[in-house]
Amino acid sequence: MAKGKNARVRVILECTSCVRKSVTKESRGISRYITQKNRHNRPSRLELRKFCSYCYKHTIHGEIKK
Repeated sequence: MAKGKNARVRVILECTSCVRKSVTKESRGISRYITQKNRHNRPSRLELRKFCSYCYKHTIHGEIKK
């Protein structure tokens, strides 16, 4: 069997509501999660509802480029 590209890739999920705000010295940062996805089953960008420790609520975290 030929060795091809792996189906599972590591992706970074970033809070979409924290990104909209301007990140300044007063703001604490941006919530990010690292997870994996199967690129054959989900070729589009991944979006999940995760807890944001900076917003203190569940928000949509979208996939970003590395």
